[in-house]
Amino acid sequence: MRLSGSVYSKIMDMDTGLTIVTPNKLREGKYKVVYLLHGLCGNDRSWLDYSMLPAYAAKGDTVYVMPDAGRSFYSNMKYGFDYQRYVTEELPVICRNMFNISAAREDTGIMGCSMGGYGALRCALTHPDSYGFVGAFSSGPLFAKAGMDEIKKYGDLPDYAERFGLRLIKDFKAIYGDSLELTDDAEILDMLVKVKAENKLPRIYLTCGKDDAFMKEHELFTGALDKMGIPYEFDKLEGAHEFQCFNEALKRAIARFEGR
Repeated sequence: MRLSGSVYSKIMDMDTGLTIVTPNKLREGKYKVVYLLHGLCGNDRSWLDYSMLPAYAAKGDTVYVMPDAGRSFYSNMKYGFDYQRYVTEELPVICRNMFNISAAREDTGIMGCSMGGYGALRCALTHPDSYGFVGAFSSGPLFAKAGMDEIKKYGDLPDYAERFGLRLIKDFKAIYGDSLELTDDAEILDMLVKVKAENKLPRIYLTCGKDDAFMKEHELFTGALDKMGIPYEFDKLEGAHEFQCFNEALKRAIARFEGR
């Protein structure tokens, strides 16, 4: 089953896009669930339109829930909407009332590509009791503070805005305010330290394309995880920052989540 439409969010006080992909087979028990997040320029239909998700889902036992989050980086925005609260608190309740899905942590995953990879990590670590698995594909920014410091220093320069896009700078100001002061849940490594201390780490699966501009950042990030003693899996895939690579990452992540 493939459904695309809109749902009303009380938290955001508006209709928002939502796409669902389910297995073909019926189950007597409850389905597992994965919240699958789109990237910066995408929407709730991106995974349906550009990946093999329907084929991967058809014979599995997982329902895939794909929300629309604009360019929010799955945050509670200073000037905008509380997308993180919507995705982590309201959306699961909506979906459990609509579909026969489990609420158990071990049956719940969250995955995404690019901005959605960062969002998956951020959501999983701010609600560690809710997610047993997180898959983050070609994520950015894995080092949020360094990124904000760079924008503060160079963001007003024409060549910087031309390179990264004036829209992206405006996005971060909408999320964190004009001063670009990070919220406590924005830096992934800091959140990992906190969740590790609580003994609530999810299973972490990371990927990045060998030709992706984010590869260096991923190597630094995984090096930091090694020093912190945080378990994870990391696959370097063929390709760049594109759906050909994201699709392979999704296939591998699903296999790990479902235990295939």
